[in-house]
Amino acid sequence: MANTLAPFGFSQFQGTGSAPTYEIVQLPVLYNAGAIYFGDAVVPDTTSADGCIKQALASGSSTVALAGIFVGCEYMSVSRKQKVWSNYWPGSDVASTNYVTANVVTDPNAQFLCQTSNSNTTATAVTVAKVGQLIGLAVGTGNTSNGISGMTADQYTIGTTATLPFIIRGIYGGSPSAGIPSVGPPGANGTDVTSGNNFIIVGFNNVLTQGGGARTGIS
Repeated sequence: MANTLAPFGFSQFQGTGSAPTYEIVQLPVLYNAGAIYFGDAVVPDTTSADGCIKQALASGSSTVALAGIFVGCEYMSVSRKQKVWSNYWPGSDVASTNYVTANVVTDPNAQFLCQTSNSNTTATAVTVAKVGQLIGLAVGTGNTSNGISGMTADQYTIGTTATLPFIIRGIYGGSPSAGIPSVGPPGANGTDVTSGNNFIIVGFNNVLTQGGGARTGIS
């Protein structure tokens, strides 16, 4: 069954920590930094000297190391006059003197499930032959109804460019006849490894917690 494009960003698959926290850390977000959705990759906000983060941009040519993956936040709401816990930051509703407190997965060993797309043309299947290569992201459009990210892994960027944010660790679906073991449930969306928009498992390639800032080469 062909896959359906239904992005959900980068969803924790495994890591050094344990569910449900996976060694999540808290980082600040400026009141005017723009929306950030659950599962979005985030980067340092260069307009701030306070270690703030913001939503990452499409990474085909980006050399900015990721800060991690956003998984919710809390903030003092101007409209509600109370603290709000939310799985996404809508981009407004905080006083200019306050920060949003974001929950971020920064574990350099974390792995994430994501859907693939192609920012340049029609998506084709990302096969097991691509495991070990590097890949960027396409931002897409976050869902304001449920707060879920619209980001995907952009197969158009697959290659060896050292500054790409992710490395492909595995293919979520399976093809026993081709010797590819199944990770996901057979027939579920994203598990058809013969068609575009299939799911893959990625790990960080370029994240600040690895040390050294943005990478400039692969050893």
